[in-house]
Amino acid sequence: MKAVTLLIFAFASIALSEDVPKEEGVLVLGDSNFQEVIDSTEFILVEFYAPWCGHCKALAPEYAKAAQDLEKEGSEIKLGKVDATENSDLAAKFEVRGYPTLKFFRNGKATEYGGGRTTKEIINWLKKKTGPPATTLESADDVEKLRKDQEVVVIGLFKDIESAEAKAFLEAAGGMDDIPFGMTSNAELLTTYEVTGNSGIVLLKNFDDLKAVYDGEYNSEAISTFVTENSLPLVIEFTEQSAQKIFGGAVKVHLLLFVKKDADHYQTTYDNFKAAAGDFKGKVLFVFIDAAVETNSRILEYFGLKEDELPSIRLITLDGDMKKYKPDFEDLTTDNIKTFVASYQSGDLKPHLMTEEIPEDWDKNPVKVLVGKNFADVAYDTTKNVLVEFYAPWCGHCKALAPIYDELAEKFESSDDIVIAKMDSTTNELEDVQIRSFPTLKYFLKETNEVVDYNGERTLEGLTKFIESGGKDGSGPSDEEMEDLGDEEGDEGEEETEEVKKDEL
Repeated sequence: MKAVTLLIFAFASIALSEDVPKEEGVLVLGDSNFQEVIDSTEFILVEFYAPWCGHCKALAPEYAKAAQDLEKEGSEIKLGKVDATENSDLAAKFEVRGYPTLKFFRNGKATEYGGGRTTKEIINWLKKKTGPPATTLESADDVEKLRKDQEVVVIGLFKDIESAEAKAFLEAAGGMDDIPFGMTSNAELLTTYEVTGNSGIVLLKNFDDLKAVYDGEYNSEAISTFVTENSLPLVIEFTEQSAQKIFGGAVKVHLLLFVKKDADHYQTTYDNFKAAAGDFKGKVLFVFIDAAVETNSRILEYFGLKEDELPSIRLITLDGDMKKYKPDFEDLTTDNIKTFVASYQSGDLKPHLMTEEIPEDWDKNPVKVLVGKNFADVAYDTTKNVLVEFYAPWCGHCKALAPIYDELAEKFESSDDIVIAKMDSTTNELEDVQIRSFPTLKYFLKETNEVVDYNGERTLEGLTKFIESGGKDGSGPSDEEMEDLGDEEGDEGEEETEEVKKDEL
């Protein structure tokens, strides 16, 4: 019966390849052909994209190359794409809230794609999902074939492939989608990789020390941790392609180095940074950000870094509240960097909160200007109800809201107990108020200091109703339910199409 099913899929795929339009190897799907393709294709990865989305544009060549490489291999795995702006019903059906969104369909059933955004990462993830967790290796040639074009591979070497150790290895392999695993009981390979007992695991990589040998207990969790800790370089450069590895990894404490690659001091600074990284392997991820790259400018802005402060380091935690830590030194020696990170680990560092100086005319206009230094005095004044807009100067929605917000402030200017205020959250931070997207509107109630999120329509009528109801009439999705539908500006300077999330910068 299984063979018959496979034949049906095979013949259906041949028919579809003739009828479904392709762009660079990727099937072009829409309302008219989507269901037919999904129903007739055993394995297909589908990207829901928007033509103006910067992240989609960056993914496009990697995605197309993955489709082409799989086709060259004769793989039955297909890649498709849907313009979600032209096929809104499909996007709604599959709950597409951000671009790009990738869904993997196995025999018509959709699951979330959880891999990276490079060609190799896409292919590795798909092969793991459609094949065995580990490739069987019979010879040194098989090892070289597995390693071809891969940065990292993991090889399990077992005298008995039915052993408990081998099963733990396979369990770990099945849970790690982006990295190729191989498995062998070949005696020559066990000798080549110096396996002295019954089992061995080696991680082969094309960077740093080139090889890591496992010496822990044989359980899937410990093996997975070993692979995670050794599968990234001591220092990883932040790029569009590496972002998934950096932010999606198990290590949630990152030390960031900001320096320009073309600076005279670059190599010395980088070498010092890398020399410190080895002491914190698996605990703190060391990330290099090229400050000369224009697309990284928002990251510098997020940390409040100016060009004359480079090179510089910042430490950030990604679990829970995103706390940032700033060193009290400028000389980036290896010892200074080690001491800084060790101080964080021992709990001796306090988070760094950016703030501007209080403007002399901060309360001159109907919309009051708040900064870190005067926020508490104004927002937590128990005699006032204070509505605060947390914004970013470059945010298109913030710009669109500005005239409405000004009009709102004028409307309540004569009120004795209502204040309309705003704060630039790219240059001012608060310990007890976390801002995840722009614009964010929060209402600080007098007497109790209760904070109410405004999630209603951004109209004068909606905001007025919210204030006059004492913060009760502002229904709508919460910040956590809002998803970013495009955090890039278009080639012609078009504005954002939805909230820009701070934690996705």
